[in-house]
Amino acid sequence: MSGTDLAARLFADALIPLSPAGWHTWRMKTPPDLSQLTPDQLRHLAATLMSQVEQQEQALAQSQKTLRHTEQVNQKLSYELALLKRHAFGKRSEQLNVLQISLLDEVVDADIAAIETELEDLKLASATPTPKKAPKRAPLPPELPRTEIHHDPENDLCACGCQLRRIGEEISEKLDYTPGVFHVERHIRGKWVCDQCETLTQAPMPAQIIDKGIPTAGLLAQVLIAKYADHLPLYRQEQIFARAGVAIPRSTLAEWVGVCGVRLQPLIDALRDLLLSEPVLHADETPVPMLAPGKKKTHRAYLWAYATTPYAGLKAVVYDFSESRGGQHARDFLGDWRGKLICDDYSGYKQSFANGVTEIGCMAHARRKFVDLHVAGKSQIAKQAIELIGQLYQVEREAQTLTAEERQRLRETRARPIADALHRWMLAHREKVPNGSATAKALDYSLKRWVALTRYLDDGGLTIDNNRVENLIRPWTLGRSNWLFAGSLRSGQRAATIMSLIQCAKLNGHEPYAYLKDVLERLPTHKASQLSELLPHNWQHTD
Repeated sequence: MSGTDLAARLFADALIPLSPAGWHTWRMKTPPDLSQLTPDQLRHLAATLMSQVEQQEQALAQSQKTLRHTEQVNQKLSYELALLKRHAFGKRSEQLNVLQISLLDEVVDADIAAIETELEDLKLASATPTPKKAPKRAPLPPELPRTEIHHDPENDLCACGCQLRRIGEEISEKLDYTPGVFHVERHIRGKWVCDQCETLTQAPMPAQIIDKGIPTAGLLAQVLIAKYADHLPLYRQEQIFARAGVAIPRSTLAEWVGVCGVRLQPLIDALRDLLLSEPVLHADETPVPMLAPGKKKTHRAYLWAYATTPYAGLKAVVYDFSESRGGQHARDFLGDWRGKLICDDYSGYKQSFANGVTEIGCMAHARRKFVDLHVAGKSQIAKQAIELIGQLYQVEREAQTLTAEERQRLRETRARPIADALHRWMLAHREKVPNGSATAKALDYSLKRWVALTRYLDDGGLTIDNNRVENLIRPWTLGRSNWLFAGSLRSGQRAATIMSLIQCAKLNGHEPYAYLKDVLERLPTHKASQLSELLPHNWQHTD
């Protein structure tokens, strides 16, 4: 073959698109003799080869981009899978906070009883009241032990000065309950008559929460505590009472609960006013399924919790039940309050911040992002972040018993340098990790909220996180295997009222049953101007 033929063949072959492997094979099998090619052929050959190299580089770049994307997706899916496995099979303290189902199985009877009680309170006194038919109810079991309580006039002299003479008595029985044991109070009101002027005198019955009913304050307190503190639905209480020898229909229990909710509401109104006088509050919310009116389906309602800090003098939490998670519910509760609100990053609070409320971030939420990341993938970045945040918490443990001024000074000297170093460390590592990765998301959560997360360093009255209110909202989740849904908006609000009093009693060191029993006994005759005496932080047990 001549040199010209060989050059033409090489030129023709160069114009044929070859794969990298094909080009390598061709080159190895047929080493080109470039000396036989003309300058034009060499230029065409060089241009062709450069074009092929450029195409191969573009294909390689696309492959690398696809590989990086695949690696990120795999990392994300592996993280989510590990996280779900951890929540499903991990320890209880690490499990996912799934939809928190309500402890409310209120029936319609409770709402009706509450509404009727409110209407009765609003009804104007009639000049000629319509006589009510005496209710017919089965007598209380005779085998129950009886305690006789005598109600007689303070003295046995008539207003006219003559001696009174006993001519008879009226007996009414009320069912009382000491946890585990029923017994009956026999209220015996002697009838006394003056022989001279024939005046009949009889001591009045003490006012009761339910005047015409059989329950004492002790029994009512037991029903409320069992339902809202021990998570026992009313149908289970009905079964327990039946085993003790007393048949109390579930509908009756519900009516009692409804009336108690109305009577206890003024205490919560007063407590809310006190709560909103505090400069710092915690806030959180949790979903509660609520039965839609007229339907057999539930929709997601929400329970909101507002609490004082552990450093405040007032130890209180007030729950608020609403139909949705809209931020307007928080604004309605807070009203004109313009203090510092410790909360998570829920957008519903943003308008309150725009209106003058100061946002205080939750470091526990920031830490949680790194904990999940580390558990899922043993991330070293997450491990370092957890260790640095742990140093901030170590300072807080040392500051718990200090005054607000001492706490702020300790934070300034010990915690602020740690926080500044943590911030610089996060910024540096954020430049290294790709967007969209789990590590980037964990870093972004803290970096975007850094100002709010570190405001606690400037005020000794603030806490580092929102754990206090999260713990106070936990009683609503503990008995979810026993609860179904809130029967109505009213029943949810009633539960919020009673649960607020129970939790406030616990916060102030009171036994909830003793507190509610005493309050229900005193409330019917207590002066409205002295209502604050019955609030949990002021309450003192009376014998």
